[in-house]
Parts: sequence; structure tokens; C-alpha cells
Amino acid sequence: MAEENVPSKDHWLPIGEIAGRSGVAASALRFYEDQGLISSRRTSGNQRQYQRSTLRRIAFVQAAQRVGLALSEIKQALDSLPDDRTPTRADWSRLSKTWRNRLDQRIAELERLRDDLDGCIGCGCLSLQRCNLYNKSDRLAERGPGARILNVGIPGEL
Repeated sequence: MAEENVPSKDHWLPIGEIAGRSGVAASALRFYEDQGLISSRRTSGNQRQYQRSTLRRIAFVQAAQRVGLALSEIKQALDSLPDDRTPTRADWSRLSKTWRNRLDQRIAELERLRDDLDGCIGCGCLSLQRCNLYNKSDRLAERGPGARILNVGIPGEL
């Protein structure tokens, strides 16, 4: 009897319902589909429908984006799963282990930014007096555009 209440794998939902349930705009769902992150089928009226399991994939995409992964990396991770299979806790654990080093590097970068933000944002613009200590005579300009101090690490290690 309990099996009657379990949605079948073939349970399809219209794009509006998927958008409402996931909190992701329909335009973003179409973009995700264009990027190969999710897939849909078309009704006879050419309306998109998604399997219920797509909700888990969307949550997976959102979680991965929150930790700073690019859509190409997320797609690669989803491509490692069997087609149309809902990612499980074990899948997320396996994939997150492959991202752990990158996440640790990002955390360290954010901690450096937090700790140095009141002294210098690493822009090399010499607009703050303190920048003269980190980037005297604008020597970092020779290394190219952008936040050179943030890109190389701790300011004292130029």
C-alpha cells in the first residue's frame, strides 16, 4: 500500500511547477537545460516537462554554485552520474571530496581577503596610503592587470 504514495520515476512536472518548487526561475531552468545540467521532454503542445528527480539535480547545481564551482565543473560532476539518476548523499560526498582542495584554497583566499580588507584590497591602484607599503612605485603593474596581491597570496610574499 505504501508504494502507491511513492512517485514513480516517470512522474513528469511542468516547468512552472519545477520553477516554483525549486525556487529557480523558468529562464534559469531553460539555461541549465541549454548547458546540459538538466533535461526535459516536450508535450504535444511543445511545453517542457521535467522528471520529479530534476528537483534534486537543481538543488545539487545550486549547492555547487554556492561553493563557487563553475557550471562546467558542475556539468562534469553530473555527467559522472548515470543518466537521469537523482544524485544521492553518497554521490554528493564522493564529488565534494574531489572539490575539497579547491574549497580549502578558496576559504584561505577569503580569509586573507577578510584579514587584509581594512588595509588594502590588492588592487595595485595606490589610491590608499597603505598600498604604498605593499606596492611601492606600482611595481605590480608589471605583472599585468587585476588584483595582483590577491592573486599571488599574502602581500608580504611578493
